[in-house]
Amino acid sequence: MGYALVQGASRGIGLQFCRHLLNRRPTTFVIATCRQPDSAAELQSLLKEYPARLQIMQLDVSNEEKIASTAREVKEHLHGNKSKGLDLLINCAGMLHPSGRGETSLKAVSQEGLMSTFATNAFGPLLMAKYFGEHLTKGSGEFGQPSSDTSSHSGVLVNMSARVGSISDNGYGGWYSYRMSKSALNMASKNLSIEFSRGRRKVICISLHPGTVDTDLSRPYHKNVPVDKLFTSEYSVETMMKVIENLTVEDSGKFFDFDGKEIPF
Repeated sequence: MGYALVQGASRGIGLQFCRHLLNRRPTTFVIATCRQPDSAAELQSLLKEYPARLQIMQLDVSNEEKIASTAREVKEHLHGNKSKGLDLLINCAGMLHPSGRGETSLKAVSQEGLMSTFATNAFGPLLMAKYFGEHLTKGSGEFGQPSSDTSSHSGVLVNMSARVGSISDNGYGGWYSYRMSKSALNMASKNLSIEFSRGRRKVICISLHPGTVDTDLSRPYHKNVPVDKLFTSEYSVETMMKVIENLTVEDSGKFFDFDGKEIPF
């Protein structure tokens, strides 16, 4: 049995990743983390449907101590089920801005907004890699494809980024906190890909853009999105899973969109 962990699984894209993995991969056990499991109604409903293949754990991605303790808890779970490691980690939790809307001009920027957004979007995923990285290096290579040069990989780390984090693709400005935090996340993914490429069992690490998805995060801006460019979470996750399942070691460190097209940093 393979093991996948979805961080930020209570709603939106994270919740849909859990659904997809449970529905489409009958040999995959899913560990779903979120800040408030007791109030995550849809996730709890999913647990009733898949009690033998889903475990929910409390994790606040902005709290390093909690990330560390959850990583220890996951290690005990893996060893208790005679599994060496984790095959897939998807960092999904994201914040547009504490106010719920991105800054449209410099005068709207605040230190509090910057720090909160960075804590969730950039610092959190990096700390997840710090504490869960050892589990990924012991994975079975369940996700992804063999490399053309026969280099093996053990696990896959996916950081949910956004096209607006691309510096070279920025033509409109604004959204300072969100854009900057996603650019920082992309740098973290690149750095991690280099560190995790060392050793015999490598971890593939990428940034992934889901498209504009009909979630709470993007809802204030739907009126500016063409109908054919606004995706359901089901469509977005299905296309992103195809990207994940076809990754090779050579793809590590890259920034892809939901269609598998590389986005410039």
